[in-house]
Amino acid sequence: MSNGERKRILVTDGMAKEGIKILNDAGFEVELLEDKSQLLDRVKDAHGLVVRSATKVNEELLNAAAKLKIVARAGVGLDNIDLDECKKRGIEVVNSPEGPTPSVAEFTLALLIGAARKIGHGNHMLKQGKWAKKECVGVELRGKTLGVIGTGAIGGTVVQYALALGMRVLGYDVVIRDDLKALANFEYTDLDTLIRESDFITLHVPLIPPTKHMLNKNRFEQMKDGVIRVNAARGGVINEKDLLDALNSGKVGAVGLDVFEEEPHPDPELISHPAVLATPHVGASTKEASIRNSTIVAEKIVKFFASS
Repeated sequence: MSNGERKRILVTDGMAKEGIKILNDAGFEVELLEDKSQLLDRVKDAHGLVVRSATKVNEELLNAAAKLKIVARAGVGLDNIDLDECKKRGIEVVNSPEGPTPSVAEFTLALLIGAARKIGHGNHMLKQGKWAKKECVGVELRGKTLGVIGTGAIGGTVVQYALALGMRVLGYDVVIRDDLKALANFEYTDLDTLIRESDFITLHVPLIPPTKHMLNKNRFEQMKDGVIRVNAARGGVINEKDLLDALNSGKVGAVGLDVFEEEPHPDPELISHPAVLATPHVGASTKEASIRNSTIVAEKIVKFFASS
């Protein structure tokens, strides 16, 4: 490390011990912040910052972080980081997009099956002492059409899982992947066609201005009656008010949601709807994903300071 100064890395949302070890072995001083009320004070002397989704790297935080050179997001999404402000200040931003791929893809499949078979409702009713068998008649995935909006690492893995279940899969993305395009029973199409023809729809896109509320009243009206849709990407890509209206009208048959517009306080009317299977943003919450995310960003931090 340059200037002979031992670099301090502040970790605000937890980090697997494997990642901490990489940083310690490289000579960094690592602080695990336990009291978030001390964030602005503790970030003053930090040369690097490791966050997940809970910490908001905004202008206020950056103003306090006079020595900060790199922000590492242990995960995929960067919507909790003010990228423009970081760029202005010359602060590097890295993440670990490959880290949670298997975990989120598997969880998406769980949401699809759970929503289709009304597992959440059945579990809830049985725990209340009610044998609601007739209320839990679902549908199979096999032979149905799945629309995958966003076919990057996670979406592309979901495509392959769905094909293994005997589904027809439609994909939409601005980037066409030749490896997916070559698969039998998969085809890229435009968004309107995907919306109209899919029995199930899943989203795997970042929350950026073009994707904000990309599923809204107009899109819901184009969908098949009783469509089942899931989201383990970012909450803001769906207009939740329009989704609730579509659920109440029966246009949308069931929903699996792991992400919400307001976290950790999602719309109570939406999550309490009997056709909604809701979880608290845990798609990437596996031991394996945590280790991968931590080691990937730790290695990127080490590489950054070694070359600076």
